[in-house]
Amino acid sequence: MKVLLLSLFHPELVRGGAQQICYELFEGLQARDDAEPVLLAAIEPRFAALYKSGARITGFDKRPNEYVFLSRDYDYLWHKATNPLLIDSFAEFLETVKPDVVHFHHFLLFGMNLLTVTRKVLPHAKIVFTFHEFLTICHANGQMLRRNDNALCTRASNVRCHQCFPELGPDFFFMRELWMKRHLGVVDVFTCPSRFMIEHFVTWGLPREKIRYVTNGQRDYSGGSGLQDVRAKRNRFGFFGQLVDNKGVWVILRAVEQLRAEGFTDFIVEINGDNLRYASEERRKEVEDFLAAEKERPFSEQIVFFNGSYHVDELPQRMRRIDWCMVPSTWWEIFGLVISEAWMFGRPVIASNVGGPKERIRHDVDGLLFAVGDSRSLADTMRRACTEEGIWDRLAEGVRLAPSREVMVDGYRAVYAEPPAAIASRPTPARAPVVPAARPVPIPVPPPAPAEPSEFDPETFLAQLSPRVEPVRYTQPPPAPAPEPFIEIGFEAIVAFEAAPVAVPPPPEQPPAPSAAAAETSESPSADPDTAPAPSAPDIAETNPPMAAAEAKAALSSPRGKSQRRKKR
Repeated sequence: MKVLLLSLFHPELVRGGAQQICYELFEGLQARDDAEPVLLAAIEPRFAALYKSGARITGFDKRPNEYVFLSRDYDYLWHKATNPLLIDSFAEFLETVKPDVVHFHHFLLFGMNLLTVTRKVLPHAKIVFTFHEFLTICHANGQMLRRNDNALCTRASNVRCHQCFPELGPDFFFMRELWMKRHLGVVDVFTCPSRFMIEHFVTWGLPREKIRYVTNGQRDYSGGSGLQDVRAKRNRFGFFGQLVDNKGVWVILRAVEQLRAEGFTDFIVEINGDNLRYASEERRKEVEDFLAAEKERPFSEQIVFFNGSYHVDELPQRMRRIDWCMVPSTWWEIFGLVISEAWMFGRPVIASNVGGPKERIRHDVDGLLFAVGDSRSLADTMRRACTEEGIWDRLAEGVRLAPSREVMVDGYRAVYAEPPAAIASRPTPARAPVVPAARPVPIPVPPPAPAEPSEFDPETFLAQLSPRVEPVRYTQPPPAPAPEPFIEIGFEAIVAFEAAPVAVPPPPEQPPAPSAAAAETSESPSADPDTAPAPSAPDIAETNPPMAAAEAKAALSSPRGKSQRRKKR
């Protein structure tokens, strides 16, 4: 079975949960004899060194079956691929790889319309789509947070979404939902790593029977040994993740300030992560100001330390320095990979009571939960973790094994093996060849026929529409200027014009031939080109109106016309 995995970013380039899980699945399928995985990771133009002239899909770092999709001209409003050459390259890539399963782990930087392209190119392939957040439902980066007060949003509607984005009308969100669902309609199976997500998407309108629960899994970074170091105090807290708004590192810093103001400083907080540049200006300034002020304190008074970004291979070293792992997310945290990573090393987790953490952590059994976004609640929980006798040992005993990569791979293999009933009946469409656009060619266009007077009376129409509407007095607009004799149009118009019948004007009436006697006595008017009068433009216009301008110009530029002009001067 050949499986094509589509990922937002490559984890070697940008660290994140969705791309990490996709790559874990890629490596897990590589270890199986019955699967051949291919990875296509989308990147954005800020990775300019990876963009080659004329290239749209390239290999990645000389790794077999790993490719990057060089996204460009992406429409972030409609989440749409707009570059026709990029779309065609994606279709050719599908035809070349010929996968049995196409598994989208995200559509960002690819485009929702590439789902439909996949179905048209591969009518008999199985399309699987994994939700890693709510971007299909929520225009606010898929976080389902109310933008006016950052409260959790439980459902989407045209008016509620318009309240978060006043510049976009309710009709936009109506069309956005239709756009998303139209392309999601080609998907055979959806998967979610948390059960609470399923209810959100069913409420939004996706059929429950097409959604499966498949947990996220990872390889064991601890090597199976864990880190049960013996310490007299269990008062060291650690944060691991992105420093963006919804990950809630600012909640930790506010809790530290409150504890410090109360005189409780017998603890340490270590912050491990990066991408503060993606945080909002307000949150970024708050974090930067706090860390700058912390560095100004004497070393003995510092209790918050910033360690920067890290790779998963560095987890044993960094986990060894802490006792508690904190997950203070302020949004519907979908799964929380850091929870699994903390469990690998036997560390209890202190997390927000929302979404995936609430679903996974058993409060007071293997971890502690606090009110989401509430720094006061977190401060009280941290004080309890530092001061309550035996709480760490009791919770560490209750920590369960994190889901393994093998468990996740088995779950997706079962999804891939499900026979969708609709696939067998799909026809195989013939893919139309791509025809390059023809260069515009100037062609002559006959003058338009005079427009017939319209019988439409706007005053009568408005009076019939509503008697309360005051009729508007319209004035006849000035006639449109005559078109230029030549215009530039495309190839299709050229074909249509050449195929259309051409109206040929009748020849002008010839004067009666003179008699033989008159021919002998009269002198031919054209015998002397210098003395014969040149025809005037009105005479030509009367005989052949369509050719008036061209023939008048030719007549006046002839030798006779020049002679007449010299005589007049």
